[in-house]
Amino acid sequence: MTTPDSDSLLAEQLLRLTRRVHRIQKRHLERRELGVTPAQSRLLRTLAHYGSPPRMADLAERLEVVPRAVTTLVDGLEANGKVRRTPDPANRRVTRIELTEDGRATLRELRGARRSAAEEILAPLTEKERQVLGVLLDALIDGDTAKSC
Repeated sequence: MTTPDSDSLLAEQLLRLTRRVHRIQKRHLERRELGVTPAQSRLLRTLAHYGSPPRMADLAERLEVVPRAVTTLVDGLEANGKVRRTPDPANRRVTRIELTEDGRATLRELRGARRSAAEEILAPLTEKERQVLGVLLDALIDGDTAKSC
């Protein structure tokens, strides 16, 4: 059983790891000179999961941010030719966001950057340790749903 002090230590370690992951991913993004921020890369990755172009409100909900934040991200990505706004054919008041060819190419580069960042982060671990870490992270990620059922 953990004590409050050990829980505090674990929480601090998780926060430090999160900051390290962000720093390393940012460095790998910058090396590739894609001109995309980590937040924009997250939006591109999210956008790629939709079967058809989503509405901005759909993106905001999926990203768990306010719609204004999505507007700012889309503005920057659109200015760089990574996404485009398109009218909804069924409702002219609705705008949908779709990846451009340049956006798709950027997404492929982003995947490579994330893969190389993950390799750097996980380098100290053996294959067995990586498997155990994966199980532990799944337990933490899914912890809320397991308790609420």
